[in-house]
Amino acid sequence: QVQLVESGGGLVQAGGSLRLSCAASGRTFSSYSMGWFRQAQGKEREFVAAIRRSDRSTYYADSVKGRFTISRDYAKNTQYLQMNSLKPEDTAVYFCAGRYSSNDYYITTKREEYHYWGRGTQVTVSS
Repeated sequence: QVQLVESGGGLVQAGGSLRLSCAASGRTFSSYSMGWFRQAQGKEREFVAAIRRSDRSTYYADSVKGRFTISRDYAKNTQYLQMNSLKPEDTAVYFCAGRYSSNDYYITTKREEYHYWGRGTQVTVSS
């Protein structure tokens, strides 16, 4: 199995930027389909972004499209989420998620289809 550890969260003013990292260890990182989710206080965990292994095409929630960018560095076994133009409503705990798949074209936005999760990193955006 794979272990996921997020970092890079913090407190930022509205309009600012943060880059989250997700370091993976354990089984081969390249065999995992990866994504980012977030959970605001009192709300359900929601999809943020995912990236396809085959062509690195990306998928985003409408609420972050145009502001967030997901990427992967296979040499470093790390996934990133660059967050720009942050808004107070982006405040949440951000989670890295992974699912083993032999299919390079596999990608999902569904929370229940990811099997491995990090512990999360807090992002707080002040107005």
